[in-house]
Amino acid sequence: MRTKTLKKNKINVITLGCSKNVYDSEVLMGQLKASGKEVVHEEEGNIVVINTCGFINNAKEESVNTILDYMQKKEDGDVDKVFVTGCLSERYKPDLQKEISNVDQYFGTTELPQLLKALGADYKHELIGERLTTTPKNYAYLKIAEGCDRPCSFCAIPLMRGKHKSTPIENLVIEAEKLAANGVMELVLIAQDLTYYGLDIYKKRNLAELLEALVKVEGIEWIRLHYAFPTGFPMDVLEVMKREPKICNYLDIPLQHISDKILKSMRRGTTQDKTTKLLKQFRAAVPEMTIRTTLIVGYPGETEEDYQTLKAWVEAMRFERLGCFTYSHEENTHAFNLEDDVPEDVKLARANEIMEIQSQISWELNQAKIGETFKVVIDRKEGEYFVGRTEFDSPDVDNEVLIDASKTYLKTGEFATVKVTEAADFDLYAEVV
Repeated sequence: MRTKTLKKNKINVITLGCSKNVYDSEVLMGQLKASGKEVVHEEEGNIVVINTCGFINNAKEESVNTILDYMQKKEDGDVDKVFVTGCLSERYKPDLQKEISNVDQYFGTTELPQLLKALGADYKHELIGERLTTTPKNYAYLKIAEGCDRPCSFCAIPLMRGKHKSTPIENLVIEAEKLAANGVMELVLIAQDLTYYGLDIYKKRNLAELLEALVKVEGIEWIRLHYAFPTGFPMDVLEVMKREPKICNYLDIPLQHISDKILKSMRRGTTQDKTTKLLKQFRAAVPEMTIRTTLIVGYPGETEEDYQTLKAWVEAMRFERLGCFTYSHEENTHAFNLEDDVPEDVKLARANEIMEIQSQISWELNQAKIGETFKVVIDRKEGEYFVGRTEFDSPDVDNEVLIDASKTYLKTGEFATVKVTEAADFDLYAEVV
């Protein structure tokens, strides 16, 4: 009997964009593996799935360029099939189908079952938390909700991700337990808006109750909160943070701006006075808390006076962590009806100046840490250093702790106690105690 040799299909998943996309790719990979498919992340494979980002211009450009790169590889015979999914695909599917028509198929953010079918796999409803994590083994993202109900004028996320939908506590606990069983020690809680968690399914803001359930998961040592919206922040979360050592004294709360005029146009539902009071409440409740925020400069109508108000406020508030972005004019958002009237070079100059101020603040705060001891988790070895983080630092975006590898051997994914010997703007140098 003659046998036919078939080239074994290997599916390569490419992830672009934010941590929510990382999570979605991991779920996709878990589903594929459960169907017996060979799947890799950003390695060689003859079938390619590109999980795109469609949030702002730079991200859209990167997504389109990645699709074009793989279309060239398909033309050259290096890959057989290319599928596109994620936010860009959700937002611009008709345009993409027209412009880049040789992609095998496009899928939106809610079409995982259809994508799996196209890849010859079945969608398995019973898989709760069965993911192939792509982050270093010690931490993983835990997406507690999808979508967003906020009306922010500049944001296209509701167009791509739909309305807010919380995941039930019991499912998240199962997922956390499975992650812990695989060696994950740090959970980074993500959603478009953590503060809204539970309103849809429990009829109340239920983030504190979720945290109470997650701290009971054995093996999890750190739980970190990302992307909390300032309006309607559930203050009982601070009580849990103060009481439970597993919850990092850390909060990522994107504030976007502080000029009342700009906040109103952005439809943020708050004012400078309310925001400042809220941050003071955070500091009073948990004095050791690190606050990370993100700001947007160059929003339509932002005058020099508005910018100076923001700049003075950044100097006064002394955030431990801060990122600043230039405004991106996004079609079908509320702000798209406004004139994008701040010149690009002015936007960039403002963003750079804010980051210069933040760099100085960060340097001063870091100098005060020299001689102090911290518990750090080791994420990786890079060159001559082991690279770790304190509870006050999130992966990829925050400060890092560098430990001389020639003096000490440390294992990736493990915790160590270190003493800070030197400090730069965004890095600490330390030795193991």
